[in-house]
Amino acid sequence: MIADCGLRIADLEVSNEKNQVTTGIPPTNLQLAIRNPQSNLPSCLAAPCGPCSRHILMRNKLTLSRWWPAVILFGSVVGSVADPIAIKDGQKIAFLGDSITEGGWGNPVGYVRLVIAGLATNGIEVKPIPAGISGHKSDQMLARLKHDVLDQKPDWMTLSCGVNDVWHGEKGIPLDAYKNNIGAIIDLAQEAGIRVMLLTSTPIGENLGNANNQKLAAYNEFLRKKAVEKNCLLADLSADFHAKLRDRLPNSTGNALTTDGVHMNTDGNIVMARGILKAFGLDAGELWKANEKWKDIPEGGRINFTFKGGSTNTLPGAFRGTLREREKLEALAQGENKALEPMLQGIFSEEARKFLKPTGQYADVQSIFDAGAQKRVQVELQKNFNARVQELLKR
Repeated sequence: MIADCGLRIADLEVSNEKNQVTTGIPPTNLQLAIRNPQSNLPSCLAAPCGPCSRHILMRNKLTLSRWWPAVILFGSVVGSVADPIAIKDGQKIAFLGDSITEGGWGNPVGYVRLVIAGLATNGIEVKPIPAGISGHKSDQMLARLKHDVLDQKPDWMTLSCGVNDVWHGEKGIPLDAYKNNIGAIIDLAQEAGIRVMLLTSTPIGENLGNANNQKLAAYNEFLRKKAVEKNCLLADLSADFHAKLRDRLPNSTGNALTTDGVHMNTDGNIVMARGILKAFGLDAGELWKANEKWKDIPEGGRINFTFKGGSTNTLPGAFRGTLREREKLEALAQGENKALEPMLQGIFSEEARKFLKPTGQYADVQSIFDAGAQKRVQVELQKNFNARVQELLKR
């Protein structure tokens, strides 16, 4: 194994074929080679008993074509490669939580499904045990722990609990009682031979300074200390969300990571899944590989629309593409100084109006329903919308 003596990106003399040093690029086989000493490393790096990484690189003044992208990330990778991935192929994970966890399984790009897919694409096939129930707090999770988790005999349990304990106000769970409930859940799981990962709670509203988030901070701090005390893994999702939200542009509007301030949109689910995979020990290369897998999940980039058109009834529709396709559309929208969702809603509305007079046969949407034609129109509308989207994706 190559030693590390504090390598920094600035220490490297690395270039690609165009003599450009680039960051933010996908890692390559070098990271996997470092994790697996039997891999085919370049001879200058295959020095199990040789000098440190800094001296190897500086001595050879490497100009790399195949390996240079990973070398950019090399400093951060070397420090973590000694840590094995905690979860193993064939194990079972119970995901205990509330509506965020319930949605994490019910949504094709919910965080539970992303974790499972991210592990699988890195060669770790695990069996999920979904155990999220909307509205549940720590006392309810403790009450159903035996049935929903212990009796299923998982190897691992992730625990996502705290949002409702605070958010439900007077019907919530005070901090002292929360501490007792969480402590009991951890003790019972560990006594059953289950390893535990604690997830700090994600924000209650994306205004990080609101009263609920200020109150939630003490609950999360307890989880951080409890993870150390009880030798649990910790996915500090609260810290991850705070970092993401602090990085938002000052003039940003709407929610960035949630649909309603609490429940995850696709970006929020990805932040949660990445945090959990990092806590399990996946490195930068493995996380990149997981992210690439997520981009191709069917309907992973889904965006829903409706069209009223002078009626209390609505014509529903959706963009049903992958995250990779949505990313391409977002780039096209940005090139026209537009946001993606309003742009697609506009296209959907344009196609819906074609069914109305003067171009169509119906006076308004209500007339479509009165004629019992809504199912036929919805099918044709979705087909026409899909065709417009495919035209954009071909650009």
